[in-house]
Amino acid sequence: MTRVLLIEDDPAVRRGVSLGLRHRGHEALVVTTGEDGLAELVASAPDIVLFDLMLPGMSGLETCRRIRAFSQVPIVILSARDDDVDIVVGLEAGADDYVIKPASGEVIEARMRAVLRRTSQPSVDQARTPYGDLLIDRVALRVLKQGTELALAPTEMKLLLFLSAAPEQTFSRQQLLEQVWEHTFHGDYRLVDACVMRLRSKIEDDSRDPRYIQTVRGFGYRFGPL
Repeated sequence: MTRVLLIEDDPAVRRGVSLGLRHRGHEALVVTTGEDGLAELVASAPDIVLFDLMLPGMSGLETCRRIRAFSQVPIVILSARDDDVDIVVGLEAGADDYVIKPASGEVIEARMRAVLRRTSQPSVDQARTPYGDLLIDRVALRVLKQGTELALAPTEMKLLLFLSAAPEQTFSRQQLLEQVWEHTFHGDYRLVDACVMRLRSKIEDDSRDPRYIQTVRGFGYRFGPL
């Protein structure tokens, strides 16, 4: 049983989503504010967190940032705000996916499962591989830079593992959506770009002049050359 923390202040949405989660066999922990969500996260250790951007008191973005300050629990934002800026800011704050409301229970379930698979599936490559001053441990799912472990969110880790497994091979944004986010439809490339920006800020000496995650203009990204 997956333990899902839902932070939602709208009564109708809260009831609909929580009922859908329970109908699909999940345990739904439901609170209405970001402050209560942080407390519930510490008390109950959920497997995944769902929340809206527009919350009373502490905003969804601030809630996301505070969660990421101490936890790498998977996060999916559910929001009616579909502006590019809102989506990118939400992803840069540390969310692993962004679902635009209204969304069916089937869509929410599929996106949750994809995020959870990215979190739980280790790579089949069992090597501890050095790349310059980075050490990628594919067994323990750890990344060290000059000996210091980096705090990577699950999607950032999955993206780095995927790209680094094929150095100098270029992948389109659509290919990355399919392989990392497991979106088999024509997806939203902003998910990829925002995740690359967050990852670069953690692994690069200068994210404006990246050494590891290279942009192939008009197409996608590749790992290296180092």
